[in-house]
Amino acid sequence: MSRNSAISHWPDSEAIYGGVSNLIRQPVYMPNKEAMDKYGRFFKEKCQNSVAHFEFAGKYIPGGVQHNLSQNHPFPLSISKTEGAYMWDADGNRYVDLLQAGGATLLGNNYRPVIDKVLAAMAPVGPAPGLFTEYETKLAELICDYMPNIEMVRMLASGTEADIAAIRMARCYTGKKKIIKMGGGYHGWGDQLVYSLHIPGTKRFEAHGIPEECTFHTVEAKKHDLNLMEELFKQAENDGGVAAVILEPLGPESATHPVPRDFNKGVRELCDKYNSLLIFDEVVTAFRVGLSGAQAYFGITPDITVLGKIVAGGFPAAGAVGGRREVMSSLAAGVSAGELPRAYVGGTLTANPLSCAGGYYALKAIDETDAAVKAGQAGDKLTEGIGQLIKQYGLPFVAYNHASICHLEASGLMHLDIQAPDFEKQFAARKKAMGLMGLALEAEGVIVLAGSRLYTSLADTQEVVDETLTAVERVFASLEPVQA
Repeated sequence: MSRNSAISHWPDSEAIYGGVSNLIRQPVYMPNKEAMDKYGRFFKEKCQNSVAHFEFAGKYIPGGVQHNLSQNHPFPLSISKTEGAYMWDADGNRYVDLLQAGGATLLGNNYRPVIDKVLAAMAPVGPAPGLFTEYETKLAELICDYMPNIEMVRMLASGTEADIAAIRMARCYTGKKKIIKMGGGYHGWGDQLVYSLHIPGTKRFEAHGIPEECTFHTVEAKKHDLNLMEELFKQAENDGGVAAVILEPLGPESATHPVPRDFNKGVRELCDKYNSLLIFDEVVTAFRVGLSGAQAYFGITPDITVLGKIVAGGFPAAGAVGGRREVMSSLAAGVSAGELPRAYVGGTLTANPLSCAGGYYALKAIDETDAAVKAGQAGDKLTEGIGQLIKQYGLPFVAYNHASICHLEASGLMHLDIQAPDFEKQFAARKKAMGLMGLALEAEGVIVLAGSRLYTSLADTQEVVDETLTAVERVFASLEPVQA
């Protein structure tokens, strides 16, 4: 059993912030007219079926897509086939897939050794019989084995549900009210956590349709300043207390805002000092940065761990919450009963045979193939290559990675200062630049997340990395500065 961390090095967070600070002082970079004409011809002439599918979908689906990952500029591609490192659209165009379902498919697309076993396991009972089946226990046992800090685990239908359950459980267990989250952190779209998403300091900027009462006890911590975080603990002492700190261990938004190597240790100490719980949101990091998660890399024991994406092997209903036995015992499987108050959760389709067998066989395959480490090595090579191209073309961009989670900061959108007088102008320009980066890469044959994040997988050989870098170079060669 491989317990190796996939993280080969820890990038210097201060150097990254310095580079991004310089980036947002520069003009935005966008493809020149010649390149945009070329990309326009590609989408108009070679993506006609995708356009037709999107236009038809708009009659029945708000916005024309069911998930925001699909809404790429100028329109979402309609995917008809995936395999390994690649995907094909409805017009037969092939792309290197560095989206990997938002990070959920570490083994690569449509990994047949897992797919075949899952279909065979599901066949006798169907995808969701609604009662207890064997793979619920098999997956739970495997998770606890790989992640020893988790003593009990409860499957849920998504990372969002798992985050909601985690903070509800923390409040139930501690009897306290406040939840501290990092500015810019994303923990799903539950009412209480739609607060300062993506860009620190934005508070309720995205909280449309959510009453202010829902986020009243959500508190934002700035960047990675432990002294300021302790002030939040002190302020909460006479105002309900801090039930938990919830954070992504690599830094908010999957390390779009990275933290220093010892930051999580400091947060653990603060939680212990003030009798609060520490929640690690490992929806992205669990199993991707190593079978034992980011918590093993840091040597930190969170009280609660939130899982998603890979926990179901890329199959639907990918969510789970786990932790210390005494904390997890405050989570009800149904209606509360007995002397102790229990946090209520539900979910008809949670822990179904499809997702549980998917998670079980995917995690076993990740172990057997050392997929996390190999995907991390691909991430190292890809990021190093992008960094060389940044220097070659004299661009103010920043590239870094934590194993197979790779970042290309080419617009600086998520690092803008909300207090700056030209925030709205810069936001519009840099959001457009981010979208055009994604569009350009897509037209050159590479799919990434929001033009700025790239997930590598076991399927990403040197040939795939080289193909990607060739596409990135074509895009970089076309860029020109434009004043915001």
